[in-house]
Amino acid sequence: MLGRISRIKFFLVFIISLTLGACSSEKTNLTVSNNSTSLPEPTTESITLTDGLGRSFSLDSPAERVISLAPSNTEILYAIGAGDQLVGRDTISDYPEKAAEVPDIGGGFGELNIETIISANPDLVLAADLTPPEQIQALENVGLKVYALPNPIDFEGLFANLETVAILTGHEEETAIIIDGLKSRVAQVEEIVTNANKHPLVFYELDSTDQNAPWTTGPGTFIDTLISMAGGENLGANLEGAWVQVSVEELISRDPDIIILGDFTWGGVTPDDVASRSGWDNLSAVQNSSVFKFDDNLVSRPGPRLVDGLEAMAELLHPELFD
Repeated sequence: MLGRISRIKFFLVFIISLTLGACSSEKTNLTVSNNSTSLPEPTTESITLTDGLGRSFSLDSPAERVISLAPSNTEILYAIGAGDQLVGRDTISDYPEKAAEVPDIGGGFGELNIETIISANPDLVLAADLTPPEQIQALENVGLKVYALPNPIDFEGLFANLETVAILTGHEEETAIIIDGLKSRVAQVEEIVTNANKHPLVFYELDSTDQNAPWTTGPGTFIDTLISMAGGENLGANLEGAWVQVSVEELISRDPDIIILGDFTWGGVTPDDVASRSGWDNLSAVQNSSVFKFDDNLVSRPGPRLVDGLEAMAELLHPELFD
């Protein structure tokens, strides 16, 4: 069983790993901004980039056979139209559904199947900047090209990652259109929440294994950013650390207006569970039935589905603005 911190890393990002195979979701039809910039020419020359670990990386041409070591990377590949180039994906990658048809190469917090990866003959292994260094080294030791995507903390970082993967796989034109659509949706949410009369105090629960000191998201994380952009105030914003524990006493003292259960996604935690905890019935959010289940994958995997997460978060915090 994963320890608390490992579980948090697992469900936040592998690590947090990035998204939107949403091109196959209900929000596939992205609205393209009327102010879109001109599209770049497809990459045909050699590629030289700096990855999320600060290392120089080069390819002679866009990759045709890609291994993904993180769910976020897998979702990005499908989102930009490079899903057919995926020849192996980590065990945790489960979105979109079509990803399940791609060979599982292990990974996550387990061991990689190096033999399976080699047999797939990839010309690119797409890692995350928090993929264990020993895994990256093991792959490079057998001559594979490994690029580690940085973990973004804002939408500009997300869009930069999409552009990078597009360059690496030869999908720059369609990705430029996708980014325009995502930017348009983000701007629309921001415009709507400017009409909010109140910014509710939000407690985002990551892990309640210890009900007297549940884990939440601190300052500088993408979840912190999303809560703010959605018109709320993150209870953990003034705490120290990206992922921190909060005592029940402090929760009662701060008395959040809304509790969002990110641990519903992986732990099945429900509003009824929260109401039954000792002392939690003193919280206004519990008394006012403002405790909500939430799909943590929308905010913990740093990919295009983060825009879905922003929209869902804003509607949760300000339903009156989205009627």
